[in-house]
Amino acid sequence: CITFLAIISSTSSQKMITTQFDNWTTHSNLSGKESTATWQVINQIVVFSILTMIIAGTIFGNLLVIASIAYFTKLRTPTNAFIVSLAVADFLVGIIVMPFSMTKLVFGWYFGKTFCKIHTIMDVMLCTSSIMNVSCIAFDRFYAVCYPLKYRFRMSQKRVTILLLICWFVPALVSFVPLFLDVHLRGLEAILQPLDPHSCVFMVNIPYAVSASVIAFYFPMLVMLVAYGKIFQVARLQDRQIYSIENGIQGRSTLTRFQNSSMERERKAAKTLGIIMGCFLICWFPFFTMNIINPLLGYSAHHVLLEVFLWLGYVNSTLNPLLYAFFNKSFRQAFYMVIGCKVLANNCQNNNLSDSTRQNTHLATLSR
Repeated sequence: CITFLAIISSTSSQKMITTQFDNWTTHSNLSGKESTATWQVINQIVVFSILTMIIAGTIFGNLLVIASIAYFTKLRTPTNAFIVSLAVADFLVGIIVMPFSMTKLVFGWYFGKTFCKIHTIMDVMLCTSSIMNVSCIAFDRFYAVCYPLKYRFRMSQKRVTILLLICWFVPALVSFVPLFLDVHLRGLEAILQPLDPHSCVFMVNIPYAVSASVIAFYFPMLVMLVAYGKIFQVARLQDRQIYSIENGIQGRSTLTRFQNSSMERERKAAKTLGIIMGCFLICWFPFFTMNIINPLLGYSAHHVLLEVFLWLGYVNSTLNPLLYAFFNKSFRQAFYMVIGCKVLANNCQNNNLSDSTRQNTHLATLSR
């Protein structure tokens, strides 16, 4: 009896120890899950706050450009027609595309399959239109700097209108037709079958990835590289010629001063063009490169990397008002007056906005 009671007591003790261990393990798992959930909430708040600031900056900056060009008479030029078209495209990216992309990234997709297709089409169309408007601005600058006497004839109102229509028609053709007909998904049935049908995943086959990337990015990038390269060469030559005519080159000391002054202006021009082109490449080159590489690698790229590259491209719409407006003194004055509500003054619409100096004219020619 004593042996039997000892066995029962030992068994009971083991059960108590086992129960306590299970309770401790369960408590540890719950604590770990609570800690993970807390970090997920903090991560969502941080990402949501950063993306909200990007969206707000995109909407406000581009709306400011549109309002300034629409209000001030001096800013209504053929050159600025491309800038206002770019601002409209970027504004629509900020108000239509970015909020739903942010919601999908932070909280998941809750808007259905049909709206997912509509959102994807608008995303491709508006981003492509923004990039093509940027290339048209580079083309316009190329003619303004390299062929100043032919500029008014070559860049007439009719031709500007044609270029603007191309900047919107080609993106619509690239996005609406193939995406609406699911041309970009042909051959991907086996890959798409395991995915959640309620999710909003944008995948493209290799033919569409290559063709769309060439039309939407690589060809406009080539136009910008050639245009800005020619602009910088001509700007260097014109700057030296203007300085020689105005001051002459007499004596070695004068030549030294000329060389130093010319080099300083060339550095400023190179800095302006470098910032414009550099920001464009940094923002969009990773996305469109990955857009081609990912299908070739069997769609093995991590989704976080794809989202980072996508939002890096969106940031270009935030930076465009700074790049194409803040380099121009007239735009800066217009922004100050709009923000400061000085536009309510009488006859403010015909304000001169800036007093051009030689240096400001030189930089504005490169960045207008």
